[in-house]
Amino acid sequence: MTRTPTARDPERATLDKAAGENFPVAPFFLPRAWRVDLMAVYGFARLVDDIGDGDLAPGGADARLLGVSPGEAEDRLVLLDAFEADLRRVFDGIPRHPLLRRLQPTVRRRSLTPEPFLGLIAANRQDQLVTRYETYDDLLAYCELSANPVGRLVLAVTGTSTPERIRRSDAVCTALQIVEHLQDVREDLGRDRIYLPAADMKRFHVQESELAAPTAGASVRALVAYEAERARGLLNEGAPLVGSVHGRLKLLLAGFVAGGRAAVHAIAAAEYDVLPGPPKPGKTRLLREVGLTLRGEG
Repeated sequence: MTRTPTARDPERATLDKAAGENFPVAPFFLPRAWRVDLMAVYGFARLVDDIGDGDLAPGGADARLLGVSPGEAEDRLVLLDAFEADLRRVFDGIPRHPLLRRLQPTVRRRSLTPEPFLGLIAANRQDQLVTRYETYDDLLAYCELSANPVGRLVLAVTGTSTPERIRRSDAVCTALQIVEHLQDVREDLGRDRIYLPAADMKRFHVQESELAAPTAGASVRALVAYEAERARGLLNEGAPLVGSVHGRLKLLLAGFVAGGRAAVHAIAAAEYDVLPGPPKPGKTRLLREVGLTLRGEG
């Protein structure tokens, strides 16, 4: 019987979101020890994003677990501060939240450092304070916090970190973040966030009000096409990461790259009109991209 997440079961509610991600979190073909540790890392990353987006399970259970009073349970910055304090207990104490208690053995087994976890918290803290990005470089700096730590943690968990692999991984993760922003333009706007660089919007003569339209006009489509091509270039830059590893890890990393490439294809197939809803690739296209990536093509 499938267990339905409830307000009393915030850990399960968070982990169950793995099935809806654009990328494989801990697929069945990986060694069990890797899957356990990758799910522990995912639980952290998903929960910090849910705090930053205001998407916690109803009932305030997460706030209580973090020691946040009911009067401050809706204050995302307070929650993020409490979450950071609990993260630090992972490294030198006993954390309060069950997802962080789940993470603690992984941190010890894999000798993980606090920096990538703190980066993800910093990105969500930035989301509360910064809602527009002036330049592409500003957006890349945000992705350095919001996306790149995830790839670095995957390499650390699998014991395959090298400076060159980290560089390639960063390119892939930044690309995936940009693609997600393109898919979610309307959703992000609903949160008063725009991740399309203001300089690029000006270049393509796009006004913020145009992003709230039911469908995209020619200027918005041209802007989305431009950013999608940037993401494609980053994916190509990072793709040699796949060929640098072997075995099941190679298939996992191919899934990340292929997921990004398939999503870019879906955006292009929608003629760059992302406003009606996020264009999503079908399984056939995803599998095709996996095969191309494994062969070093694409």
